[in-house]
Amino acid sequence: MSTADDSPTSYFERIDERRYRPTRHAGGAWNADELHFSPVGGLVTHAIERFLAARGGAGGAGGGEMRIGRISFDILGRIAVDDIEIHVETIRPGRTIELVEATLAIAGRSVVRARAWLLAAGDTASVAGGDTEPLPHPDRAEPWPMADLWSGGFIASIDVRTVGLPQPGRTTAWITTGLDLVAGEQAGPLASYVALVDTANGIAVRQPPGKWMFPNVDLTLHLHRQPRGEWAGLDTSVTFGAEGHGVTSTVLHDVHGPIGQCQQMLTVRPLEAP
Repeated sequence: MSTADDSPTSYFERIDERRYRPTRHAGGAWNADELHFSPVGGLVTHAIERFLAARGGAGGAGGGEMRIGRISFDILGRIAVDDIEIHVETIRPGRTIELVEATLAIAGRSVVRARAWLLAAGDTASVAGGDTEPLPHPDRAEPWPMADLWSGGFIASIDVRTVGLPQPGRTTAWITTGLDLVAGEQAGPLASYVALVDTANGIAVRQPPGKWMFPNVDLTLHLHRQPRGEWAGLDTSVTFGAEGHGVTSTVLHDVHGPIGQCQQMLTVRPLEAP
């Protein structure tokens, strides 16, 4: 197992152009020898944005500005606490619509695959509408000790504030962190935001995590606006079905209002008694 120095300033440290080493702050909530998906998702998004910048920006073949409208992550296996390698490629080039794929590997094994749709940006302010109401500002929310419910370095590293008391299956919360995503690098607003979103599955638990497991096998964000600022607002509902499946659904906000939605598919199963 390989880890970076216990630096208090970041979740990952760069090894070379495609490889990264996690710090203790990226530690997972379910198992101590796994990484939390939140910073991993942010890291993959950061790698995609670096790939786009290296080729001259997120512009299509026509030269216009393009932005990520959807990014989805499939979690293919255990994300061990070890060095990470990320490969990014264009799957479907286009003038106004483009598809980019990133694969994250650990010890030569693919464990996360992400796809991002880039869409041409344009002025549609005259027809904009359909948003839900903004959330109360984080300054008006109450601090919530999420680390009392969940273990791991990542949960310990974040500032969580709830709008009202958390309820089983229903919670609204603001999340932020004072740590960098990658040491010495300026992550973009989207990567920094994605690095907080997987906490949605942990803020509105329906059953105690010591008695039930409900990890997500994917994470998908649909965005009608790019995030701004340091806070991720998560208006989250969790549903458990009767056949071992569940869904975590979240309306995504920043301090300026809603920006899109997120879905997570859960595998629900009881933990065996010790």
